[in-house]
Amino acid sequence: MRVLVTGANGFIGQNLLVHLHELGIETVRYTRDMAMTDLAKGLVGIDFVFHLAGINRPKDVAEFTEGNTKLTLQLCDLIRESGRKIPVLYSSSIQAEANNPYGISKLAAEEALQALENDTHSPVYLYRLPNVFGKWSRPNYNSAVATFCHNIANDLPIQINDPMALVQLVYVDDVIKDFLRLLKQQPQGVNRPEVSPVYTIAVGELVEKINSFKAGRESMTTDSVGIGFTRALYSTYLSFLPPKQFAYSLPVHVDQRGRFVEMLKTKDSGQFSFFTAHPGITRGGHYHHTKNEKFLVIQGKARFGFRHIITDENYELLTNGEKPEVVETVPGWSHDITNIGDNEMIVLLWANEVFDRNLPDTFSHKVR
Repeated sequence: MRVLVTGANGFIGQNLLVHLHELGIETVRYTRDMAMTDLAKGLVGIDFVFHLAGINRPKDVAEFTEGNTKLTLQLCDLIRESGRKIPVLYSSSIQAEANNPYGISKLAAEEALQALENDTHSPVYLYRLPNVFGKWSRPNYNSAVATFCHNIANDLPIQINDPMALVQLVYVDDVIKDFLRLLKQQPQGVNRPEVSPVYTIAVGELVEKINSFKAGRESMTTDSVGIGFTRALYSTYLSFLPPKQFAYSLPVHVDQRGRFVEMLKTKDSGQFSFFTAHPGITRGGHYHHTKNEKFLVIQGKARFGFRHIITDENYELLTNGEKPEVVETVPGWSHDITNIGDNEMIVLLWANEVFDRNLPDTFSHKVR
């Protein structure tokens, strides 16, 4: 399959091209700096057109007509002249429903494509997209999300006119996923597919979320970034970090036993840390009522000791970094860990709750 992508240097175009390359699909690119003759040549042998080119923030409103309506009309004429049925997917906008210069130019482009389908029976897919956000979006151009992420990541001021104003957003990966679905299925006629999910959020809340991502490095606390809107927004925020911000330091607590470093805290799923112990050193010697932990020795040899605080029942187990094995602490059992090897021991630790100095749920009790 061979596809043409107009607006190939744009935000959505760049994301789409990467996915098409991953699928092994041959692509032809058309960009703003190319001539109309290049577009005509690009259509030769094309099986599908992703028409993503457009103008949304011009210096002169006349550019709306030139970059949205006129370009689409020229594309339609070239497809007619080819004598072939070539499916066209068009990235329109929800502004096509509004009576403003941008919306009017997008609506006229939609109408041109509908006329193409009537004349040639080339399938047409008209996406009226809300604000699209994601990696490689441009601040002060594509969406407020891009502007907020860029400015907050780079310690620049932001401006909020109405924090209660609602915005509708779709994530670029969801957009591309639906584009590729249509490329595979290619239904006939004029179609008006919709990307989902659409996220609705107040501008003030949006900014608060992005600020929390930045603050999370200092507090070592992460939001629930594994699902839904927060996952997509966090990924977008990270894409605006300059390389010098790719890494950040953590506080290190050192004593005669070794090192202890907290790495990551969550709001509802505990925290991650690691510690080291010199040969012969024992750490722990306490119990919890409710708190529980998972230990994973990733270097060295360890002996875990357990003692039931009521019955005095004892239990011991050995583990080492060569054979990954999770050791769990159990409420009501005191526990400790001893480095029984000749080298430094390194242990990864997860606790089900973030440590609270006022309510540590940790009570000293010797194991042996």
